Amino acid sequence: MNVQPVQDLPEFATWLNAAPTTLAELQGRPVVLAFVNAASVWCAQRLTELALWQSRNPGKVQLLVLQVPRFDCERDPAQSLKLLRRQGLTAPALLDADWDGWRRFNVTAWPTLVLLDAQGRERERLVGLGGELERTLNGLCEGATRPLDDELNVRRELHPEPRLPLSFPTGLAVTTERLYIADTGHHRVLECSHGGRVLRQFGLGTADFMDGGPGEAAFNRPQGLALEREWLYVADTGNHALRRIHLISGQVDTLCGTGRPGEPIEGPVADPRRSPLNHPLGLAVADNQIHIGMAGDNRIWSYHLGQRALKWRAGSGAIEERDGGGHMAAFAQPTSLAAVQQALYVCDALGSSIRAMQLRGDLVQTLVGQGMWSFGDEDGPRATARLQYPQAIALSPDAPLLWIADTGNGRLRTLRLGGGELSTLELPRRLHGPAGLALGGGAVWIAETDAHAVLRFDPVSGVLSDVPISE
Repeated sequence: MNVQPVQDLPEFATWLNAAPTTLAELQGRPVVLAFVNAASVWCAQRLTELALWQSRNPGKVQLLVLQVPRFDCERDPAQSLKLLRRQGLTAPALLDADWDGWRRFNVTAWPTLVLLDAQGRERERLVGLGGELERTLNGLCEGATRPLDDELNVRRELHPEPRLPLSFPTGLAVTTERLYIADTGHHRVLECSHGGRVLRQFGLGTADFMDGGPGEAAFNRPQGLALEREWLYVADTGNHALRRIHLISGQVDTLCGTGRPGEPIEGPVADPRRSPLNHPLGLAVADNQIHIGMAGDNRIWSYHLGQRALKWRAGSGAIEERDGGGHMAAFAQPTSLAAVQQALYVCDALGSSIRAMQLRGDLVQTLVGQGMWSFGDEDGPRATARLQYPQAIALSPDAPLLWIADTGNGRLRTLRLGGGELSTLELPRRLHGPAGLALGGGAVWIAETDAHAVLRFDPVSGVLSDVPISE
């Protein structure tokens, strides 16, 4: 056991959702410092694991989250807090904008947990997603007594998100008459009219993993949606599962996913609940297959509906930006997919890039993107154009045009396929964390995720309007 004194928290860090404190003030109880990046799904997974342990062991440790920015947009305290809250975070968090805390504690990778005992000394640290979290946290709490001082007992977040009809909506799908919304923060999927009236709710609205009818089924932070005839396919991200809703009966069932992240296995899926996925985010349907952007393992997978089998299509699993065929290529957190004819387009969030994969041969090419740590907001030719942490794409049904939710820049952008340029749409205002797109009914539908809203953009008139969601 490596027990050693540590420095205190950065003096000039911005506290995002709690009153400032110091490690000296917290002495008397164990503390976990979680160094994370809010854009990373690996960090989101670690925070989820911590939250689950805390729910079983209330009040035993004080968790402090240090958000260390990767993108320029994350240096904005409001944007960093929204990104963390999208993942369900309620623990106190501070913005380590200049990486001061990162250097003080000699952190080298996201996520890193630094475990301090009740005397403020470092006992252990867990780097990445490895290590025995349960055993390590239980060991940290051995012999610790709970402080009697309520103020010291638990530091809680201040000013939580407002209660609105939607909570961090992401995935969207649209027909000539209906709008489907992944109401991620409320753990449900909504069927609405184009005017925003809620017609049906799928999922009980509590985080759980259950199949069944409209009054029985449950989701956990659903995100990507894909429509195919009478089926709505759902990337049930929090359950690490691929689900589907039969729109005629309202019945929800699971195609694959165990409820926990795991290494997907190629081949027939004999028992859906024993076939793991790892943070599925983006979905697209083509050729009787559901293509899955698996952000947790940085790969593209396909689920064949007729054969009921999984296939690893592309991506080595490493977080990189590399073109090539199939498993030789590499992605950096694929979050959204769009398919047309024999091409699959991939929104690669951490690479700030748009990729294309041929469905025959699985050859991957980069359309826009200059590398893992290169991002910006420049329009123009593909060789110089830049995005920042894009989260969603959608294809125009009547033109070779790819629409892009450029989340980090708060913009709606388009890429003309076949060699065209990247362009920015002139909107009346910047968007607040857009992370979902759908095209249909003569409009572009935008999930303005950080504002808990859905917008309708008319590309002909240029009018941007709110879709008032009413139940």
